[in-house]
Amino acid sequence: VQLQASGGGLVQAGGSLRLSCAAAGMNFRIATMEWYRRAPGEQRELVGSITSGGDTNYADSVKGRFTISRDNVYRRLYLQLNNLQPEDTAVYYCYTKYASRQYWGQGTQVTVSS
Repeated sequence: VQLQASGGGLVQAGGSLRLSCAAAGMNFRIATMEWYRRAPGEQRELVGSITSGGDTNYADSVKGRFTISRDNVYRRLYLQLNNLQPEDTAVYYCYTKYASRQYWGQGTQVTVSS
């Protein structure tokens, strides 16, 4: 299983980014997928998740600003980040637990300037 995240960058506060995570080596459509982030000096935290059926959950800190979606045909996971704030600066990771094993993407850096 391989997960490869991309789409990070530097944006000003109030801006938007769309992160993407390409999955390979797995039956993507049956997997619950998650996005995590790790801010400088902080522990990794769950941003949100999406089930195989498309149900989503979000951390309170991002509700109403971030949206998780998936494309099962192209085996891609997405994270739309809107109204970004400096406190959203972090490395963002895609994650799945598949066949009883945990898999992490390599992370993509999001930096928000004030």
